[in-house]
Amino acid sequence: MHELSIATAIVEQAEKIARADGAGGVSSVTVRVGELSGVVPDALDFAFEVAREGTALTAARLVVEQVAAQAYCAPCAEEFAVGMPPFFWCPRCDRPSQDLRSGRELEITGVEPAR
Repeated sequence: MHELSIATAIVEQAEKIARADGAGGVSSVTVRVGELSGVVPDALDFAFEVAREGTALTAARLVVEQVAAQAYCAPCAEEFAVGMPPFFWCPRCDRPSQDLRSGRELEITGVEPAR
């Protein structure tokens, strides 16, 4: 389960951010996870609960914002959902797209200090 290594990295980065801000602990961490990132949000949530034990994030919760995969078709200027499994053909002009606009994200977007 690669989500455990990802959760461990999230905990480590959130701890660094909290220390830099002078916070003693963290109440929540928000992450954006793209549909095509290969990360299963439920597995990441479970792994986060394991990875946070014994850290400044022991009581923190993980907030996962899921990002849908979107592609762009330049010939007809259409942005469309790629879906799962991914399908990169424009539904408007029936041409393949090579411009993936979203869906691969895996990033921390917020760390809320404990109060």
